[in-house]
Amino acid sequence: MELFSATLLTGLVLLISGALLLWNGKSVAPIVKRFPRSRGAAFIGLTLSAAWFLYLVTQLTEADFGAYKRPLFIGFGTLAVLSFFYVREFLAVRSFCILYLLVSAVLLGAAWMQEPASRLFLVTLVYVGIVLALYLAVVPYRLRDFFEWLFAREIRTRVLGGLFLAYGTLLNVIAITY
Repeated sequence: MELFSATLLTGLVLLISGALLLWNGKSVAPIVKRFPRSRGAAFIGLTLSAAWFLYLVTQLTEADFGAYKRPLFIGFGTLAVLSFFYVREFLAVRSFCILYLLVSAVLLGAAWMQEPASRLFLVTLVYVGIVLALYLAVVPYRLRDFFEWLFAREIRTRVLGGLFLAYGTLLNVIAITY
């Protein structure tokens, strides 16, 4: 992925998320509040995360434990399947944290050793997201608590939506200047 497309796509995701939060319709809050314990979201997130990770395991070289591809593939594949049955609580949060970490590797790879200093707006956002994903993977119930706090007052969702819209606009403008 190129730096332009990585920055542009990240900006678009922020714009869409910000617009949904800013709109804060009656249909947005219940869906977002159900997400942490959603079985459907857990299935989608875990399937995507496991498939992507297992693909990466198949691409390992000899220097990266490539001689153990088969046991690693079987072990992590089994772990993914068993986690869907035995780690039901907040599995959607954990699986989307894994998915974000995999996406962040692609985004950081696109910005690696690129010339424009404005790439740091993307990189900073990605690193903040990495810290947040690691935190939420450990204590996923905090996302439920955050959503309860966020939707308790309409002004909170509007402020967060405005921040997402502003940063998404900034990223899209920066992407165009590359």
